[in-house]
Amino acid sequence: MATEAFEEIVEDFEFLEDWEDRYRYVIEQGKAMDPLDDALKVPATKVDGCASQVWLHPSINDGIFSFDGDSDAMIVRGLIAVLRKLYNGLPVTQVLAVDARAEFERLGLNEHLSSQRSNGLRAMIERVRLVAAEN
Repeated sequence: MATEAFEEIVEDFEFLEDWEDRYRYVIEQGKAMDPLDDALKVPATKVDGCASQVWLHPSINDGIFSFDGDSDAMIVRGLIAVLRKLYNGLPVTQVLAVDARAEFERLGLNEHLSSQRSNGLRAMIERVRLVAAEN
């Protein structure tokens, strides 16, 4: 159950045969994302379990989930952008139904991320799920 924006990434990945091109694509997604306001880079938005600095700032408006985020690592910033396309715009009641690991497997990202990056990605997904579960 992925959003239309995430499905576009899946389609784009199908045309990118080389993993280096896919890696660059993820980084470009992160570069295209607006930076998170420094005032939101506080301990409450920091994600533990990531090797790099990661902040996620979720919001729920009229039952619709979204989040902004940032990282000091370019590939992680790209992963945040991909996660945003997976979750942003969903009704908060549907966020927990998303199998993010399975969706990322469709991109082949799981097998190309270092163990530290994979742990960080899991931590970001868990933060999203936690916020959704609380609402």
